[in-house]
Amino acid sequence: MRKGIRNWGPPLLLISPTIVLLGIFVYVMIGQNFYTAMTKDSALSASEFVGLQNFTDLLTEPRFLHSLANLGIFTVFFMVGTMLFGFLWAWMLDKGVTAEGVFRSVYLFPMAVSFVASGVVWRWLLSSAQGDRASGLNRLLESVGLGGLQNDWYNQPLWGMAAMAMPAIWQLSGYVMALFLSGFRGIPEELREAARMDGASEWKLYRHVIFPQLHPVALSALVIVAHMSLKVFDLIMAVTGPVYITEVPATYMWTALTGGEYGKASAIATVLLLLVCIFIVPYLISTARAERRARK
Repeated sequence: MRKGIRNWGPPLLLISPTIVLLGIFVYVMIGQNFYTAMTKDSALSASEFVGLQNFTDLLTEPRFLHSLANLGIFTVFFMVGTMLFGFLWAWMLDKGVTAEGVFRSVYLFPMAVSFVASGVVWRWLLSSAQGDRASGLNRLLESVGLGGLQNDWYNQPLWGMAAMAMPAIWQLSGYVMALFLSGFRGIPEELREAARMDGASEWKLYRHVIFPQLHPVALSALVIVAHMSLKVFDLIMAVTGPVYITEVPATYMWTALTGGEYGKASAIATVLLLLVCIFIVPYLISTARAERRARK
């Protein structure tokens, strides 16, 4: 018994401050938020326990459903755009380009810019003014003779969130590129040469050799991008502010919180946590199973 304590006691003592802080400021806060979500707590009335009423009210509220629809459109375009451009850039760098270091720096530079700073610039780029008053992308389209492509960008009722995904794609495609590039560079050259010697075409080489090797990297990138898109807040606040047309659950939560509706804000935060868990938990389970199979 004493020998066991000597073995695991010092490591446990070493990480105990992290465990305590993590328990208080993460899990206790999550529990407190969930409790608040089950109360009718606001700045205008006393706290009253109402169970799951806040959640049922949210799921039948047109405004919240509108924010979920906006989030869905944003997430789809954001995930597809970042995965597509990230893979293409990584593929081009892996094939070999002149001044690769310069290109890597250019692609990765947007990651160093905060969503707030880039949002201010993209607010000007996505200006909906057209004609003589056009600016940003609309002015560029007019100057190259494509004035017919000018549009309202994020002010469009249906596809405005697709335009909102453009700054996020620009900012995080370089990160996905870095993940894919590490995957490409981690594939032994011997595998490629062996496939070519067996008569595999370039398409079959990618389909049967390279793509299977990139599966873990692609899954990790997909999970990271998905959970970041679900929590988007600062970009939308910087570009449009808390307006209805581009509202997502995170900005709606901010509006409810600043309006003194603490119970509703906590319920929205809980829904966001559950949405993130939908992507994260299956990934963690599959990773743990893969590690167990690797040990065997």
